[in-house]
Amino acid sequence: MLLIKNAFLYDPASGTEGQTDLLIRDGRFSRIAPQIDPDGSGPLQIIDAAGLCAAPGLIDTHAHFRDPGFTHKEDIHTGALAAAKGGYTSVILMANTKPVIDSVPVLTDLLARARQERIHLYSCANVTLGMQGRETVDFDALAAAGAAGFTDDGVPVMDAALLEHALQAAVRLDLPVSLHEEDKNLIAQNGINGGGPAAQALGLTGSPREAEITLIRRDVEMAVQAGAPLCIQHISTAEGVDLVRQARKQNPRIHAEATPHHFSLTEDAVLRCGTLAKVNPPLRTETDRRAIIEGLANGTIDIIATDHAPHADNEKAQPFVQAPSGMIGLETAFSLGLKNLVQPGHLTMRQFLACLTCNPADFYHLDAGRVAEGAPADLVLFDPEASWTVQKPFASRSSNSPFLGETLPGVIRYTIAGGEVVYER
Repeated sequence: MLLIKNAFLYDPASGTEGQTDLLIRDGRFSRIAPQIDPDGSGPLQIIDAAGLCAAPGLIDTHAHFRDPGFTHKEDIHTGALAAAKGGYTSVILMANTKPVIDSVPVLTDLLARARQERIHLYSCANVTLGMQGRETVDFDALAAAGAAGFTDDGVPVMDAALLEHALQAAVRLDLPVSLHEEDKNLIAQNGINGGGPAAQALGLTGSPREAEITLIRRDVEMAVQAGAPLCIQHISTAEGVDLVRQARKQNPRIHAEATPHHFSLTEDAVLRCGTLAKVNPPLRTETDRRAIIEGLANGTIDIIATDHAPHADNEKAQPFVQAPSGMIGLETAFSLGLKNLVQPGHLTMRQFLACLTCNPADFYHLDAGRVAEGAPADLVLFDPEASWTVQKPFASRSSNSPFLGETLPGVIRYTIAGGEVVYER
């Protein structure tokens, strides 16, 4: 048993905010009350959480653990360690591995290995075979094998007929389709904002905002017609946010993700950090950054996802065009949200935590994201007043972060998954 005393609990699902004790037995919250005293009924670990805040274990719906196929960057175990260090107890993995997760045997193997880790790991399957955009996968078989949803994240689904078939399957199976929205026909060099000062300084054309806008417009219209559960991944443009806002009025099953890097940085970071700030879709303007924050504040965007994308140092050390896009995010996401969303007053703590807990849990049908008697005992204890400096080594196998050297607020003290302490600082 585990008894947590004197924590200030935020539970966005119930609206609870206040001082409380929490008793955990057999992996679940057994009792939640202002005062719980040991009853001598068995071995008991006590954590005095005075001065700490408690919240449901964080949930990331968009992470790349590079396993199978690219384990020099990350694997299931190092990814799980990074997640736990960042306060995450549930993570949904993307399917752009090698081999890709387009078949039941590959998915089954991944999920079997994931069950050996101390946090809860799930995986999406692909939308199209081989991520080639020419033929859809067997949605029913993959759903039956445990797919959390379907995505070709990393590349867009360009064929509208294939996407329509995927959205129909999403309705039938009640599982989300998540889309990477960049029209590759409009992009000269990916990873940098087209026409912006950073692209001009590097002599690149880049990725124009229209590449995202055109596909979001097409896809939310299709999702409205189908009534499908759809997630627009890592949204980067103000126009994209507005398209989602209008579409959600007609189909509330349409959602969007915001990443910490898109609400924390602009394209100027490329001039400071080089390839560490190269990401797809690219960092854009201050107007776009503020639009994403406004979308989070008014509920247009209701999921914060890391898009944790590890790469080896030598890969990021290449010239800008050759270097891969993406940055790690699991260990910095929570603190970046405190710094850029909560501390400036854009979101309350409860609004912020909802985007990391009950909102993604509800959309992906996870038994997680809430602190209630009988619920799985997934919890994060953090000190909102403490600070830390982003530095190597990370728990992740990779260190490709543009936030290296920054001092950020909010220190994760304990991460508890299934009633077990999986990280302690």
